[in-house]
Amino acid sequence: MAKQRHSNLRWKIAQWAEARWWKRYLAAKIPENYLAQKAAYWHRIMQETGIDIAPGSEVLDAGCGPAGINMVLSQARVSAIDPLLGHYTALPHFQAGAFPNVAFRQMALEELEAVAVFDQIFCLNVINHVADLPLSLQKLRQALKPDGTCWLSVDAHRYPILQPVFAAIPGDVLHPHQYTLSQYEAQVKRAGFSILRRQRLKPGGLFDYWIFELKRV
Repeated sequence: MAKQRHSNLRWKIAQWAEARWWKRYLAAKIPENYLAQKAAYWHRIMQETGIDIAPGSEVLDAGCGPAGINMVLSQARVSAIDPLLGHYTALPHFQAGAFPNVAFRQMALEELEAVAVFDQIFCLNVINHVADLPLSLQKLRQALKPDGTCWLSVDAHRYPILQPVFAAIPGDVLHPHQYTLSQYEAQVKRAGFSILRRQRLKPGGLFDYWIFELKRV
């Protein structure tokens, strides 16, 4: 119980810091320029990874942020969820009305109750922000159709020897969960996914940015 309280407090602090970070970061960004850059970024990610969304697909953007991949999925029926959605609505960079095919809902991933609904799920740079990582992975699997695909990306520690230090006293308060690539893979498999492919999108100093292509077992 004490461990759970510690985890919830850490998540609440991370969420507060996340909302504050977005407000400060976007204050210096011209909304039109920022949104154009984000759209170009998502198109590039889809091209680099070979992601192809069939028209009419049911898609979930889990942890959508103020400008998630949903903004370039105009031919799909998209559900976009984020626990900080109320904070984004105050920002001129969040323009929900520009995407009539997207249904936005303020909710944490752990609250998702969908069962076998989505053809494609995107959980991009999100899973290490959640309160309960195993439950969140289970919710993603539960929401995915048996033949669907889940795209999950995460920053993974490059040096296993440093991971326990960062996990105990994180240098980055925004990320309650900090693991190595193999540790993330183990948790993904434990949640009932098989890993079709993994691809490093961006190398870093302490962290590499990876994306997984996942299927239900």
